[in-house]
Amino acid sequence: MKKINSKLRTALAAAGISLLAVGCASVPSMADLNVLTQKIVAASFRDEGMVKASLLANTDETNKACSEADAMGKPLDEKTAKVIEEINLKAIKWPSDSKFIGDWKEGEKIAQNGRGLTFTDDEKTVIGGNCYNCHQMDKKEISYGTIGPSLHNYGKIRGVTDPSNPEVKLIVEYTWGKIWNSKAYNACSNMPRVGHNGILSEVQVRHLVGLLLDPKSPVNQ
Repeated sequence: MKKINSKLRTALAAAGISLLAVGCASVPSMADLNVLTQKIVAASFRDEGMVKASLLANTDETNKACSEADAMGKPLDEKTAKVIEEINLKAIKWPSDSKFIGDWKEGEKIAQNGRGLTFTDDEKTVIGGNCYNCHQMDKKEISYGTIGPSLHNYGKIRGVTDPSNPEVKLIVEYTWGKIWNSKAYNACSNMPRVGHNGILSEVQVRHLVGLLLDPKSPVNQ
C-alpha cells in the first residue's frame, strides 16, 4: 500500500476511519469511496471567512456523475453524457431583457479578475471570472492558462463582425450559454458554471459575451 501523507492520516483518524479500511485486501466500491470521501471532507474543511464548508455538500447529479467517471478513470458513456447536457441546457438562464452583448471593456476587467469567493475575500469583494487562468484572450498577453483553448479571435473566426446580424444569433446564444453553464455543451467540462452556480451575475456574463464577440474587443484584434 502506498504511503499515505500525514494530512490524510490525520483526516482519516478524525473521521474515525481505520487505515485498514482502505487497504489492499479488497477493491472498495464506488459507494464505499463516496462515503470515505464525505468523511474526509467533513474532517478536513472548516468555515473560513466568507467560504463555508457547507458549500462542499452542495453538489448535484452532474458533478456526482462526472466525479465518479473521473475516479474510475474513464469518460461517461455517450447516453449519460447526453442526458446531463440536456438537463443543464434546460437550466440556462437567458438574459432577462434579451440583451446578450454588453460592454467589452467591462468584460475585460471581469475576465482578468481572479478575486472573489476565497477565504481572504469578503462580501464586498468584486467577483471576477478568472478567465485568464484557463484561456488566452489577447495576443499581447504573456501569461495565461492553457486548460481551455485560446479565445483570441473568438468572434472573428466565427464571422461575428456585426453581432446584431440575425445570421449570427446562434453563435451569440451559444456563447452566452457556454459561459452560463458549460456543461450544457460538454457534460464534464472543466469550465466552471459561472452563471448557473451564481459566481457571476447576468450583467457580468453579458459583458463577457461582449468581450468575446464585439469586433472592437482586443480578443478580435
